[in-house]
Amino acid sequence: MLNRPATDALTTTARATAAAVLLLGFATGALASSAVYRWVDTSGITHLSSAKPPAGIKYERVVLASTGKARSPSSGRASYSAANAPTGTRITAASAEQVSRRNEMVTSLRNRECVVALESIDRMAKGGQAVEPAEFSRLQQTADQNCSKDPVVRRQQEDMAARLRVSKGDTCIDARNQLADMLEPGRRPTRDQLKTQQEFIESHCTSPVR
Repeated sequence: MLNRPATDALTTTARATAAAVLLLGFATGALASSAVYRWVDTSGITHLSSAKPPAGIKYERVVLASTGKARSPSSGRASYSAANAPTGTRITAASAEQVSRRNEMVTSLRNRECVVALESIDRMAKGGQAVEPAEFSRLQQTADQNCSKDPVVRRQQEDMAARLRVSKGDTCIDARNQLADMLEPGRRPTRDQLKTQQEFIESHCTSPVR
């Protein structure tokens, strides 16, 4: 009878430890299942996926919180665990909504990588300057990796790349500089002049990707 309290205490401790282990594994799986991974391979190609990269590859990760906001990217080789989760984090399995948001994020990030790569390819091809074959190949592979295989979506991405190039071109640079000059102290542009300049920039010089 004298040993019962000790036995009960050990049993309670063992149960608590087992529960903690299960909880840790559950938390790690839940957090991982709502994450997006971004990494660059040895060829310089950018990859975006809901699955972790192969072992030994450094990556960036964004974890979707239960509120729907993405946590800041973290980099490293180790997986996210409950031990370094923010205090008060609710440990639940990834919901259908989280999985949907994760997939939307992967699509959005891939779309951006695609558009930027297509714009760079177009600029290099039409720039009239010597092109570095390795860099051109890297951009082409990045586009192949991230651009949509759907012809309709691919056309939209190509249109976005064209708009991106215009937004980075001389015409838009001049337009932004002119607007900046109008706003300089001592300058007195009319309201219509400011409106016209701002509308031109918003219509033609706004980048389609961020």
